[in-house]
Amino acid sequence: MSVVLLGGESNRTLPSKSANGKPSNSDFTEDHDELLKLIKVDLDAIATRRSVFDDPKTLDVYRPPPRYENSHRFDPQARWSWREEKNVVRKIDFRIMIRAFVMFFALELDRSNISQANADNFLNDLGLNTNDFNLGNILFRLSFLCAELPSQLVSKQVGPDIWIPCQMVLWSMVSLSQFWLSGKGSFLACRCLLGFMQGGFISDIVLYLSYFYTKTELPIRLAFFWVSNYSSDIASAFIATGILRLRGVGGRAGWRYLFLIEGCVTLLVGLCSFLLMPPGPTQTKAWFRPKGWFTEREETIMVNRVLRDDPSKSEMHNREGLNARMIWEAVSDCRLWPLYALGLTHMVPVVPPQTYLTLSLRNLGFSTTQTTLLSIPSSFLGMMLLLAMAFISEAINSRVAATLVLQIWAMPLLIALYTFDSHTSQWAYFAVVALIAGYPYIHPIQVAWASRNSDSVRTRTISASVYNMCVQMGAIIAANIYRNDDKPLYKRGNRDLMAISAMNFCLYIGTFFFYRTLNARRAKIWDSWTAKEQQAYLETTKDDGNRRLNFRFAY
Repeated sequence: MSVVLLGGESNRTLPSKSANGKPSNSDFTEDHDELLKLIKVDLDAIATRRSVFDDPKTLDVYRPPPRYENSHRFDPQARWSWREEKNVVRKIDFRIMIRAFVMFFALELDRSNISQANADNFLNDLGLNTNDFNLGNILFRLSFLCAELPSQLVSKQVGPDIWIPCQMVLWSMVSLSQFWLSGKGSFLACRCLLGFMQGGFISDIVLYLSYFYTKTELPIRLAFFWVSNYSSDIASAFIATGILRLRGVGGRAGWRYLFLIEGCVTLLVGLCSFLLMPPGPTQTKAWFRPKGWFTEREETIMVNRVLRDDPSKSEMHNREGLNARMIWEAVSDCRLWPLYALGLTHMVPVVPPQTYLTLSLRNLGFSTTQTTLLSIPSSFLGMMLLLAMAFISEAINSRVAATLVLQIWAMPLLIALYTFDSHTSQWAYFAVVALIAGYPYIHPIQVAWASRNSDSVRTRTISASVYNMCVQMGAIIAANIYRNDDKPLYKRGNRDLMAISAMNFCLYIGTFFFYRTLNARRAKIWDSWTAKEQQAYLETTKDDGNRRLNFRFAY
């Protein structure tokens, strides 16, 4: 059989992936995207994706339930042009994506300004050593980890539009309070509170963005979302260059003013977010915005294009909480465990050199101003590589190939770093460490990968949290690799990083074959059934999300 793209004279056909019976919704989407690569799109042609909603037999199976907040805009007969869809997506980018960018920018200001503080004798002023700094990072990550799942559950219950601004206000108050740090105890307490308040923010935003974007659009948007991470680091370096010159004003260290000023900026962004973050595509009206951001026609396009791409997004209301059974089913989904394992280890080889970049540069004799400015090249390089890898992952349709690049990048640089001795030029050391710190940041690709392979709102909600918890556990591991008795060259630590990078090669290859084998087994069963048997399965099965036999995992 063939898949026919809807749209009058613009109809074209493409062989379906299913040899027998009805293809899955993912098959329609993949065929659709492959076709778009081969043809020049007529902006006035019909852009409506072929989906399970076009067959009366499966329409009722996948029809959004009444409790879904956008069900009043669902219309299986809705049709729209490419021009209309592009305009809607552009409007979503401007109204939703840019605001998400600004909020993540604010988070990174408060999360990473301790790196800039290190350039201003932060540790010496508080009487701390390297191990104390490591302990602070561990407690921050541990608190961040512990808050991930509770934060997601609160967000799912009250709505991300309420919970995310609350988080921002809370952590900004903790961040600016670091102006009054007095020693080890207050330092560790603030790191704990800051991690706990920030935990879950990224997972909440990813789930929120999935309400507006299709699964092929999300990885690119997440890449730009994480660009704010690097943009914040670059901006923070320039800001810190000026603020740290306040050392001595009022008898205070410059890093104290850095925490105070950047914390106040974040507080302002958090307060504004209460007014600028709508609950969902059809809920943009407010007392101060009576007409909302989108017309009824635009809301119809937004809702139906997302559901045609992934019908599972209508399973739950955006303010519907999760019960214990749902949480357990999501956590025990072993089909996502390989991605959790990758989240645990994939960044460990590059995090210690990145974390210690400013401290290492000060130890090499660079001044405070030189150190803050020399942290910029690695941030710019990382930002460029992040965008490049996000586009490549979708262009080649391979998550494993794109994410494995990080390990290929890190290994030779770690080997070079391991060979350095006390006679190595400070500029040679800077070059290698800056390249390591500017690594291809493939975390957004893997976040979107986990979201795509969840294929249900309840699993996606939990999987985002569990994946980020694994990432935080990986950061805790990384924080313990460079030890005080191993400085300044950290030979033992660099040897451990090389071993972990080698292990990651094996994990990525194993993940590739795991999902490939799983898809092949499902395809063999599904294609052996008649169309009638496939229809009976869809109507009677208790399997949901990625448990369905017609679902195929991305890899």
